[in-house]
Amino acid sequence: FFFPPSLRRGRGSGYRRSPCDMKIAVEGCCHGELDKIYAAMKHLERKEGVKIDLLICCGDFQAVRNLDDLECMSVPNKYKALGTFYKYYSGEVLAPYPTLFIGGNHEASNYLWELYYGGFVAPNVYYLGHSGVINFGDLRIGGLSGVFQAHNYLKGNHERPPYRNNQVKSAYHVREFEVMKLKLIGEPLDVFLSHDWPTNIAKKGDTNTLLKKKPFLKSEIADASLGSPPAEELLHLLKPTYWFSAHLHVKFAALVEHPVGVGDERNGEKDARNARATTKFLALDKCLPKRDFMQVIDFPGKAPGSGFWLDPEWLAILKANHDLHEVGCGSSTGRRGADRLAIETHREWVDSKLRGSASKETQKTSTTRTPPPAFEATALAHSPTDKRKPGQGTAPTRVTRNPQTETLLNMLNLDFKLDRVPTSGGNGSFRGAGAPSNFPPPPPTEMRYRIPQVGPFGTLAPPRNLPPPPRVLDTNEISLGSDDE
Repeated sequence: FFFPPSLRRGRGSGYRRSPCDMKIAVEGCCHGELDKIYAAMKHLERKEGVKIDLLICCGDFQAVRNLDDLECMSVPNKYKALGTFYKYYSGEVLAPYPTLFIGGNHEASNYLWELYYGGFVAPNVYYLGHSGVINFGDLRIGGLSGVFQAHNYLKGNHERPPYRNNQVKSAYHVREFEVMKLKLIGEPLDVFLSHDWPTNIAKKGDTNTLLKKKPFLKSEIADASLGSPPAEELLHLLKPTYWFSAHLHVKFAALVEHPVGVGDERNGEKDARNARATTKFLALDKCLPKRDFMQVIDFPGKAPGSGFWLDPEWLAILKANHDLHEVGCGSSTGRRGADRLAIETHREWVDSKLRGSASKETQKTSTTRTPPPAFEATALAHSPTDKRKPGQGTAPTRVTRNPQTETLLNMLNLDFKLDRVPTSGGNGSFRGAGAPSNFPPPPPTEMRYRIPQVGPFGTLAPPRNLPPPPRVLDTNEISLGSDDE
């Protein structure tokens, strides 16, 4: 394995860490290569004499359980690969490190939709959700899954498996509703994750070196069209200590200095982030030999504790805005999130709920650390007896109710929306729970043509090999066929 110079700490095997000194490994695009990523971490630990507490992956994780999940991922058939995740999902192998990830633009969207609010996709492997905040020990981490596309930003989450009519792409496009919830975060974040880069971040680092590696980005950097405008807005509002991204398959670091006074007060209250004037940005490559795909970050004064635990403020934000979540064909235009007073009211309710469900020993402490619902499998893992090839699976036709999601919603006294079926009227309405198997309508299994008749020029049979439909370009899609993209 090759590691960039930034990983060669030179402390040797005699290095002893403080009990309150957390180390996390940050990885760029995973692309289903969990075995290689974990092997690289173990090699690094042996070489440097360190102990890594957490792995963070910045998207394109590809939590593919079986060949059917592959049919819900936006990848050309020739590039579809099962990867190694299914072994961790089935329990054949246990993830050797607690692992946290966000979604990118190459994901098994059907599985991640089951865990829209976040949850374990496998034992010890946690998905942050379409947007979310989770704690790992003393570390508070927020994130936004997907990539930005302006034409879908204001729409509701109308996509459902089997994701026909380009839904396999729009399913991973960021929605305004997710950004709106993240804007309501008031407590400081140590880390924030996004798959695509915040707009204009490329101007905050060594732009010339970036353009030597990716010259085709020059025009997009110049006209500020590279990246995600909502992510840039969140960057300057939330002011996390670190911001990690991926997507462009290149390592790039930047330092963002936030002007004093910007975002320091909201709703007449002084923001707790006003002292955090700098954010360290880092984007990383995908997991390939001799590529900068991983970096280890020290967090002095932070301890891993007992692992993942739910964030009370984020639960209050979820509860306060649940009724605003558009799961039909409507738009979020004109909708405003809950105000600070409403969130504080829900926060009191959440804190009381968490204390009531905690053990007696935990109730004595000032902070109630409630772990997320435990992992439960909802589909069969890939079996070696399955002789189908990637691209020959069958996409599911309905949304599975994941027990983790049901447990979380029940805890918050919220209704289950994810399996409601949007109508085609475009007014945001939907039918009730339980997606029928005929939605969306299946394509015809047989093409019928008019029987050719004898005319003045003889019998002209219609062509049998019809041209393929025109391809809809996605400007944020990066081909998986080249290491340089």
